[in-house]
Amino acid sequence: MVAETTPAQEAPPAADERVVRRSPVARLLVRPEMGAVVGAVAVFAFFATVAPVFTQLSSVATVLYGASTIGIMAVGVSLLMIGGEFDLSTGVAVVFSALTAAQFSWFLGTNVWVGVGVALVVSLGLGFLNGYLLIVTRLPSFIVTLATFLMITGVNLGVTRLVAGGVSSPSIAAMDGFESARSLFAAKISFLGVHWNVTIVFWLALVVIATHLLVRTRVGNWIFAAGGDELAASAVGVPVVRTKIGLFMGVGLCAWLLGMHNLFAFGTVQSGEGVGNEFLYIIAAVIGGCLLTGGYGSAVGGALGALIFGMVNKGIVYAQWNPDWFKFFLGLMLLVATIVNLVVKKRAEQR
Repeated sequence: MVAETTPAQEAPPAADERVVRRSPVARLLVRPEMGAVVGAVAVFAFFATVAPVFTQLSSVATVLYGASTIGIMAVGVSLLMIGGEFDLSTGVAVVFSALTAAQFSWFLGTNVWVGVGVALVVSLGLGFLNGYLLIVTRLPSFIVTLATFLMITGVNLGVTRLVAGGVSSPSIAAMDGFESARSLFAAKISFLGVHWNVTIVFWLALVVIATHLLVRTRVGNWIFAAGGDELAASAVGVPVVRTKIGLFMGVGLCAWLLGMHNLFAFGTVQSGEGVGNEFLYIIAAVIGGCLLTGGYGSAVGGALGALIFGMVNKGIVYAQWNPDWFKFFLGLMLLVATIVNLVVKKRAEQR
């Protein structure tokens, strides 16, 4: 005889993991930038202790300027990595944009603003080319952008020697429009008795825009989906092709902005610069919590990674240490922040 099961004897239904409420601490810890927050606080406290001058406003302005020159690119690179791709041409793309504006204006004798506009179109076009080649060839973005990195490096040097007869672009400081362009791209804002470079404003504005894009728009959902699982994203209607090409063009926009700052801050550009900077941008994004596998990260994290870079770079100088140790500290921070990101993420997911 089979015993009947009463309602009281039935096992309670398992809670749906999609609606399980997490504690505020768990929700905070699962944020991808939490490892970078810990790292930034630790680095600041360390250098504030060993070099008290580090906390002065003038020093803070210097640190933030250095961080902004990495952070501007780190924003675009972070979004691209969340989308599941890399760009190894970013370092030389910044120089390429600046050289385009300088040499176009100088060689044709136009107002420098014309060169600025041409450089913007070229930078966006370069980003489009990287994304298009990625989609058409189906090669890894590592290979595609490594190829464009090598080609741009050659173009930067070859065209500059052809046009200017040397390794640096001709000075455009005396050309029409230079002062007005410098007042935008290389301005210094006086606040609290200290001069703050306008790149800090550009950097923070990009972080706000990118964060809004990621968390408040459907484009942000597309970026996470494309980076998490491209095939699954395509199957549910995510425009993966447009999303990835757009991300590469976003990197091109950041390269143009930083390139214009470099050009109008100094009036000339060295064609061999930028090589190796692509790794700094990727390091900032990884320290900020972006996974190399894609689908996870934040623009705020990339900004914090750049801030750590700026603090270590200038903190070593203020502490009067041998600057040869800079890359050691940068590598250490990369390793520690990555481990912290993984540990914190796993523990938060278990709550």
